[in-house]
Amino acid sequence: MQPVTIYTTAWCPYCSAAKSLLKEKGVAFQEIDVERAQGARATMVERAGGRTSVPQIFIAATHVGGCDDLYALDRAGKLDPLLTDKADA
Repeated sequence: MQPVTIYTTAWCPYCSAAKSLLKEKGVAFQEIDVERAQGARATMVERAGGRTSVPQIFIAATHVGGCDDLYALDRAGKLDPLLTDKADA
């Protein structure tokens, strides 16, 4: 399983929805609260190519995007291969 990092805030419903999908799939993830961890928001924005909204989700070095992007990948059948490193290049 690829490492998953999700940048969140405690009050964000999209963050909760993204974490729920990952939990349903049995995916362990590192959650970084951008309001609590010093410098985390700046790191997230840099990694996400300037995107400032939460959540921002990364699977290994791949920037997935936000909650809608994560669900779209799942609907397209591309999330599971990405999580197991069997995605098409």
